[in-house]
Amino acid sequence: MQVTQMEQEMRLTPLLRQAFRPFFLFGASFSIIAVGLWIATLGGWVSLPVYGNILFWHAHEMLFGFVTAIILGFLLTAVQNWTGQRATHGKTLFVLVMLWSLARLALLFGAYLPALAVILIDLSVLPVAALLFARLLLNVNQTRNLFFVPILLLLTATNAMMHAGLWFDQYAWQVQGAYAAVFLITLLMSVIGGRVIPMFTANGTGTARVSAWPWLERAALGCSWLIAVVFLFSLDGVLTGAVLALLFAVAGALHAIRWLRWRPWITWHVPLVWSLHGAYAFIPIGLGLLAIYYAQSAGLLATHIQLAKSTALHALTVGAMGSLILAMMARISLGHSGRPLKSKPVMTVAFLAILLAALVRVVGIVVMPEATFSWLLVAAMGWMLSYGLFVGVYQSILRSPRADGRPG
Repeated sequence: MQVTQMEQEMRLTPLLRQAFRPFFLFGASFSIIAVGLWIATLGGWVSLPVYGNILFWHAHEMLFGFVTAIILGFLLTAVQNWTGQRATHGKTLFVLVMLWSLARLALLFGAYLPALAVILIDLSVLPVAALLFARLLLNVNQTRNLFFVPILLLLTATNAMMHAGLWFDQYAWQVQGAYAAVFLITLLMSVIGGRVIPMFTANGTGTARVSAWPWLERAALGCSWLIAVVFLFSLDGVLTGAVLALLFAVAGALHAIRWLRWRPWITWHVPLVWSLHGAYAFIPIGLGLLAIYYAQSAGLLATHIQLAKSTALHALTVGAMGSLILAMMARISLGHSGRPLKSKPVMTVAFLAILLAALVRVVGIVVMPEATFSWLLVAAMGWMLSYGLFVGVYQSILRSPRADGRPG
């Protein structure tokens, strides 16, 4: 559907014609810088004047700097297809991107700035984007996708938790905000993955689309919602380790069944599809590892290897988020720029690099905890390689007009 006049479109720089263009390019580039600075700080090679402390900065910026940039790029692009109305573009998009960029600079150089200014700038990004997103849905009275609005607002609340924890010197609040954000984003990945992975699998392999089992969808997403609510309201401190272990085990099993029904084994020859399956696999893996962690903490499972909670959590962040974001950006950038859905061979290297980075970050530290920094370094290099390849391949695509001459 053509939703803008061509002559108006041609006056816009291509980078500002659709939200996925600047947010994918800047978000991916930022992640390379952020991971590089994080590992350099851990190694004692640099010292950063960040807001708060380096641990807070790393957790916050990977979630609310990198991940939310990609979420906004996806939602503010998809809403145009969903509603048939022109989505955020031009000057409005420029202001939103500049606001996001200003927040990243404020967090990086926060030691030199008033804390309240940093907080206000950072907390304004998601509500502004939620407003831009919601108005298009409300204009056409489309309620099916309105649930993304409370997700964005809940992410704002978890962001505020992290800031409040730093302001009032309450480390537990910082952790609660970060963990709740991780599980909200995991819920978002589960919803989006369930919508697109079966369809992309059918289209990419030329096979019939697998029909969803309604009970499985409700159960898997229901468990994901429940986990997000538990950590959003800090109920993990009230529930026993055994109950949490059971919750994560059931959720992991349901998502594993869901993933297997999508037939990942038929996609090995289509990188733009198997990369999605490989990424989604880390959701049941991460949930399963968290089940093991809580079972160990409750004394229900005795093993010679003690699994750290942060290690299990990184299966969801580096594994699921890092891999799924890369795979989704690679496909969306081609489709929404009017190009064939065929990735360059070098992107196969990128997809493998991010999956290996996730495995190293999780398995390496569990097997050889004495070499933790070495594993972190390898994982960071894998991340920077994969996203560096994406930026190298896609920056010209994201900065150029659609190949088919259509607006967007």
